[in-house]
Amino acid sequence: MAAAAVVEGEERGRERERERELPRAPEGPARRRRPEQATGPAATGAAEPGPGAEPEPSVSRRLLGFELRELSRWHRFVRLLHRPTDPAALGAFRAAFGLLMALDVPQERGMALLDRRFLDGLEVCRFPLLPALQPLPLDGMYLLYGVMLLGALGMMLGCWYRLSCVAFLCPYWYVLLLDKTSWNNHSYLYGLLAFQLTFMGADRYGSVDGLFRPHKRNAHVPLWNYTLLRAQIFLVYFIAGLKKLDMDWVSGYSMGSLARHWLFAPFRLVLSEQSTSLLVVHGGGLLLDLSAGFLLLLDATRPIALIFITYFHCMNSQLFSIGMFPYTMLASSGLFCHPGWPRRLLARCPRWLQGGLPSTRPPRHSPDCHYGARGGLRPRQHLAAAFTVLYVLEQLFLPYSHFITQGYNNWTNGLYGYSWDMMVHSRFHQHVKITYQDGLTGDVGYLKPGVFTQSRRWKDHADMLKQYATCLSQLLPRYNISEPRIYFDIWVSINDRFQQRLVDPRVDVVRAPWSPWRRTPWVLPLLLELSPWRQRLQELESSLDRHTDVVFIADFPGLHLENFVSEDLGNTSLRVLRGEVLVELVEQHRNHSLREGEGMQLPAGQYHKVHTVSAEPSCYLYLYVNTTARALELNLSRLQELRDRARNGTAPEPLPPELRPLLGEPLPPGAAEDPLVALLLRRERRERERELGAGLGQRLRRFLRRKLRLFRRSVLMTCISLRNLAVGRPPPERLAQELAFADWREEEEEKGGDDGGDTDTVRGDPEL
Repeated sequence: MAAAAVVEGEERGRERERERELPRAPEGPARRRRPEQATGPAATGAAEPGPGAEPEPSVSRRLLGFELRELSRWHRFVRLLHRPTDPAALGAFRAAFGLLMALDVPQERGMALLDRRFLDGLEVCRFPLLPALQPLPLDGMYLLYGVMLLGALGMMLGCWYRLSCVAFLCPYWYVLLLDKTSWNNHSYLYGLLAFQLTFMGADRYGSVDGLFRPHKRNAHVPLWNYTLLRAQIFLVYFIAGLKKLDMDWVSGYSMGSLARHWLFAPFRLVLSEQSTSLLVVHGGGLLLDLSAGFLLLLDATRPIALIFITYFHCMNSQLFSIGMFPYTMLASSGLFCHPGWPRRLLARCPRWLQGGLPSTRPPRHSPDCHYGARGGLRPRQHLAAAFTVLYVLEQLFLPYSHFITQGYNNWTNGLYGYSWDMMVHSRFHQHVKITYQDGLTGDVGYLKPGVFTQSRRWKDHADMLKQYATCLSQLLPRYNISEPRIYFDIWVSINDRFQQRLVDPRVDVVRAPWSPWRRTPWVLPLLLELSPWRQRLQELESSLDRHTDVVFIADFPGLHLENFVSEDLGNTSLRVLRGEVLVELVEQHRNHSLREGEGMQLPAGQYHKVHTVSAEPSCYLYLYVNTTARALELNLSRLQELRDRARNGTAPEPLPPELRPLLGEPLPPGAAEDPLVALLLRRERRERERELGAGLGQRLRRFLRRKLRLFRRSVLMTCISLRNLAVGRPPPERLAQELAFADWREEEEEKGGDDGGDTDTVRGDPEL
């Protein structure tokens, strides 16, 4: 039923209008029949009706587009999946998907910046799925990406269609498996859709191949082409909805801060921010994902579904940096509509324009389809039906297969990217410390978090931590560190819980065991029993002013947190919420024992250690005030007040020379510039520039300039690499000139701060 539940959505409600099949009219100058008036299987994709009046369509045919008895035997099911169907909607999706992938390759796939990721000789730790996967030399990577880009363009045009699909698909999966840190649900979906299109007849309509191969031009495609794509999109929505039944999502903790975005301002006019988050962000997202697939399948509800889905994906394109995903999902919505909708749309164009557009005539017969009782079923058709069923079953199983690959499970199940658990978990990293120890001398040192890496995703996954530690153990001997041992101390909060350790900081991860098939023993458990504290923690945090911050900590018995209080945080205190801790003031050589409800002031500019001495996990909070920032804001407010008085004539005395720039006057000769005045003027100047550049036209112009430079650099760097492969590399001076030309005005884009990397939010802590 999984495959059958998504077939023939285009025929529901139209069976009463079917007429007896007529012979297909030749393509000569005979009278043209409008597509919507065509009859028989060439237009409807239905089997040939028997003689006499047609019976009233059954409920299953009206709702599902087929009779239930067509599922009772394998040969009937195969005939159903090979029912002739209009190729127009499939061709439109192929063209849209190919275009979106051509835009994706220079952007999210990173073609424009390959020289920064895969520079020859670069000391960097990588995270492939399989250790044997290694990147090609830089020029080879540009060649590979060029093939992938040409494959995407070939798919879009339907030119050498099968070859183009393979040219895109193979490099795409190689690049995806080469770096687990870039995995996400939509990148995985792109690979699945490209894989499906490779086996389909998506070049039967609106393709270059159809111009040179008449047997392919405007020919029927079997129904399973639509069934497979519809099933895939249906599962993306529905399983994403099932994953959102997680208690964190239902309770409104997964995306707690999203309701502050300007897109939700209309909802905040009638609802509080908390209600907007719970009802609109979380409740609306859950309801849409669970129902979207079903609503798209039914003719009566499809218009409503298209309205809400379009609004949903347009919002997502502004809320998240997820590349072409919203537009790909919008393009896939057309697969659920009548397969002939592009043909009907083109038929409305002026006649003088239709000559250069895809055909508006009814589709031809195709040997890949089964027309009623004519002839038997071929082995190829049985194979296609089996492939459809097995693929859908595999897609149903994979999102729940984490009990097999237990080594990839941490606080969440599996590698992020193939489970459709989109946006269910949000993480806030408070503190990451990497400690190394020389295996021979015992010397201890610390590494900057993320050194030798190009991503931040490694700190959330035990398998990547193992790869990172192994890589560091191979690189550090070059820096006179023998047989290094690597220890990670990673503090993270998931869905607004306490900050707690992800892994045991006492374990040398280089020598620690890890297997993809067994649970990782050095991953510490998520303290789910502390989840009810979240409401109280939010209330405490909301009661603070903007210069006061709070960090909630939970730690395991026998472990301790070493922390440093910056001198800027002159008012820092610690308070125990649960359990018992021992606070060790390192420089003062003093210890303080604190129980539940007790607290103490911590000295600024000094280290301290918080030991958990209770038998159960301890919970405590840091409350710290940035006294330096508070004093700065107070002084700036006084300067603004002084300037206002000077302008309206209420100042008791004239401004001193060093403050004259506040009134727009030049600094008098010999007067020293006041740093506070300079800071205030810089802030106001940036605010004016931001307001001037906030217009829709300015933002659109900056956006187009950034994208143009991105694509320009992709093309130029690919040409340079192809030249290097063909005739060798030129002298370094010429290479430097070519690189400077490719980077023309790129510094302006970097200044714009367009960062499409990891979306995890990192908040500062007292130690930083």
